[in-house]
Amino acid sequence: MEPETIENSVQKNNLSKIMFLDKVIPLENIKESDFLKTMTFQEDKDFDIRVFLSNSLVNYLHQLEPHLSADELLKNGNYQLNFIIDGKLIYTENLNPGAGTAESKKIKTNFRIPFISTTNEDSWGRYLWMRFYLANGGIDALEPGNHILKIEIKPYLKTSALKVGNVIAQGEIQLIIPKKSISEQQIAVQKIKPGSDWKVSEEKFSTERIRALNQKIAENRFRDITGIVVIKDEKLLLEEYFNRYNRDSLNDTRSVGKSFSSALMGMAIQDGFIKSENQSLKEFYNVRQFKNYSSKKDSVTIKSLLTMSSAFNGNDDDYESPGNEENMYPTKNWVTFTLDLPMTQNKIGKNWNYFTAGVVVTGDILDKSVPNGLENYADKKLFQPLGIKEYKWQFTPQHKPSLAGGLRMKALDLAKFGQLYKNTGTWNGKRILEKVWIKKSFTNYFTENKNFEGYGYLFWRKVYKVGNRNFEAYQSSGNGGNKIIIFTEIPVVIVITAKAYNKPYAHSQADKIVQDYLLPSIYE
Repeated sequence: MEPETIENSVQKNNLSKIMFLDKVIPLENIKESDFLKTMTFQEDKDFDIRVFLSNSLVNYLHQLEPHLSADELLKNGNYQLNFIIDGKLIYTENLNPGAGTAESKKIKTNFRIPFISTTNEDSWGRYLWMRFYLANGGIDALEPGNHILKIEIKPYLKTSALKVGNVIAQGEIQLIIPKKSISEQQIAVQKIKPGSDWKVSEEKFSTERIRALNQKIAENRFRDITGIVVIKDEKLLLEEYFNRYNRDSLNDTRSVGKSFSSALMGMAIQDGFIKSENQSLKEFYNVRQFKNYSSKKDSVTIKSLLTMSSAFNGNDDDYESPGNEENMYPTKNWVTFTLDLPMTQNKIGKNWNYFTAGVVVTGDILDKSVPNGLENYADKKLFQPLGIKEYKWQFTPQHKPSLAGGLRMKALDLAKFGQLYKNTGTWNGKRILEKVWIKKSFTNYFTENKNFEGYGYLFWRKVYKVGNRNFEAYQSSGNGGNKIIIFTEIPVVIVITAKAYNKPYAHSQADKIVQDYLLPSIYE
């Protein structure tokens, strides 16, 4: 009989348990003394869990649906993790079925999840921790002091309905959260300096709320925020910068730039260079010369590109989608890439999918329709009238402005763009955009989808809730948590610039800043 290995002995002693570690140790070298009951939590130190199960995931899923094959079970299910702090459930996540290898889920009964890695280990566990900690309330529940973090794991299966099994592993640890030393200067409301194009507002707001917000940013509880601007009644009420950014910084706002395509399309229509947003692709391209031709492709309208409902097989939220933007960027011609895509069965104008490549086509249509090209037209018709002098486009491989995003601009200039829409198209008494275009842009074309707040002409609809009040807004939104927010019923425009690119907390923290701090500071 073979002697029992350390690995087997640790497994046997900890069946159905989750154990916590503050360093990376191969399973065969782990000793019981390595497992922690208490830990001082620091974000620059390793934080791992080891999960010891009585069975493999496939066997647990089989108990939920005995008639499905192993591959079908793994295609539709995985582990559910519950994060509980001081007895209160803070976050539940059903892991994407793609997380973890199929082979390990068929045979493994123990595995490691690295939550924080000093080597920046690329792991689904790291993003899971970020979603819990930064995007879904973990950081707020773990305020300075002592807390009990408990984690439970269950199997889940989603076929026609969601089925969740019993707890198959659980464990808890006492986390000691140290208090950070923050100076008065970091918390104080920043004074608005003279010399901007904006009149400064004399209106009162809750400095207490803004100080609390600044403290959170200083403590890195809201992270990668670079600027916050609030305009009320066309005057500058709040202007603050963080993380070495200032009034003159050009912010890479990513997809915020898509809304500029919407504005420029409205201008080109009112100037008569484009007849209407109801024009179809065949009026601008010989669609038959592109791959995957179908008569449906002829019927794609500018409007369907502006509302992201063109029925092309393109969806940036689906990595398997042929039209995902990541497939476009390496190609030599982004317009050809888009027009080569096959069509789906979706009805044009009916089904919404986030589709960056379609916005590139709207830019190309503009570039070939307006005199002297899009770059010149945008400067003359939009930026100069708004007094926007410094900005940087991102360009396509053909060196045309990319309306996919990446337009770099100062926070106060982004606010001018938002205020133009708040003014229903006028700036300094001069009409720049037709009122009717703004009304069309700020219309939700997807009211039938109750799980979706809505989308207009390259603007997102969003409703913020403060107390018993709802505040409807339309907003430009970009990767990293960048926002230009135009409220429909109150005289407010908010700009948030941030660089939390590709982080799961980017948008949720920006929304939290608006809903929990900025709006209450003005309206509570």
